[in-house]
Amino acid sequence: MTEERPDPEELGRLAAAIPPSVRFGTSTWTYPGWVGLVYARPYPASGATARMLGEYARFPLFRTVGIDSSFYGPPKPTTLAKWAGALPAGFRCVSKVWDRLTVHTFAGPRNDARAGTRNPDFLNPALFVSDVWEPYRAHFSDHMGPFVFEFQAIADSGMTADRFATELDRFFSRLPPEGEYGVEIRNEEFLNPAYFAVLREHGVAHVFNSWTRMPTLGAQLDREGSITARFMVARALLKPGRSYADAVDQFAPYDRIREPNIGLRTDLARLARTSAALRIPAYLLVNNRAEGSAPLTIAAVARMLAS
Repeated sequence: MTEERPDPEELGRLAAAIPPSVRFGTSTWTYPGWVGLVYARPYPASGATARMLGEYARFPLFRTVGIDSSFYGPPKPTTLAKWAGALPAGFRCVSKVWDRLTVHTFAGPRNDARAGTRNPDFLNPALFVSDVWEPYRAHFSDHMGPFVFEFQAIADSGMTADRFATELDRFFSRLPPEGEYGVEIRNEEFLNPAYFAVLREHGVAHVFNSWTRMPTLGAQLDREGSITARFMVARALLKPGRSYADAVDQFAPYDRIREPNIGLRTDLARLARTSAALRIPAYLLVNNRAEGSAPLTIAAVARMLAS
């Protein structure tokens, strides 16, 4: 198996091997290490995100992108408008939702002053509509793909699996029904029939995620009823058992494959084939910290699909 950078001719063949229902992309796009692979030239360290996004969208293997910065705060309307102006028509993005809506109990360095207290805006539908949905609809409507609600690991705080499912049921019943939504969890015990049933009732996707303390993508796909919407979302983030900090130290600057993960690639190819078999769209996002270079991981999966 080759790990070489594909040349333009091979890129065309690999893009043609990806099922039309499948949109591969990466978790954000502002990586200097991708010069010579995705980008033709270096970009300045700041003020160039829209120009980089425009060139990113022309890379043959990319049909979506993960907007991860929105996890730390909703993008400004001017930012959304600049991104929209750089993208081709119909290029749909997967946006992480502001963590003000998904943090149950404040913790970590960003919340030192409130550490240990409950978040009053946990799953607040009015806040989502006013601060996320409306700006996107006004300035980014042609590029709105799934909104992903990422719930980082919830410690023992009275939040049981059944209560979590009930909270999700209440929340999604109050969101604009025309939106596409996904839920990414970091508590394996929440992967129960009630969770999948609530998502299915509201047409919300379970986000298949490869992360430190979660089952593999394939193991999640094997859970009964895990495909809960008329579209699929997956995020290949980390090898189970590896921390984010360790992956950064080992894999930066993300210009090559550092650690091939054949199991992860096989699972991504399986998700792509499942999407094609069910004739439903799939948004499959790959992070640099999965193997070392997200574009090259996608190329490797496309080679699997081509063969």
